[in-house]
Amino acid sequence: MKRAVIAFIVGLLAWGVVVSLIDRVLRLSLAGYAAAEPKLAFTLGMMTARLTMAAATSLAAGAVVGAIAPASKRTPWAVGLVLLAVFVPVHVGLWHAFPIWYHLAFLVPLAPLIAAGAWLKNRASTREQPLHPATNP
Repeated sequence: MKRAVIAFIVGLLAWGVVVSLIDRVLRLSLAGYAAAEPKLAFTLGMMTARLTMAAATSLAAGAVVGAIAPASKRTPWAVGLVLLAVFVPVHVGLWHAFPIWYHLAFLVPLAPLIAAGAWLKNRASTREQPLHPATNP
């Protein structure tokens, strides 16, 4: 239980840190992005980059949760649902600024991508461990 609570908190923090880092990279590397961001005047390419950023961030946060609490199947979903609860009102407030497909492409996969990140982390960890412990003859 304690690991799940820690994983939940660290997963939320990881989502915030990773999205901030990737956003800074977008500002520096994508022409016009820094100027478009305050006005929400994104091109199709910029919106695609933002959705890719959200997907990568969600997978990374899920991997963090999976690394801390690998046995917990509910914790990644809890992180995803809390983030969804945070972002639904934000997207409702920005409904006019983006096409509906953009809102749906961000909100619908949010929790499943976090769960997928945890699953992928646990699957990778399982592959790294030997199936049978080494025995000394």
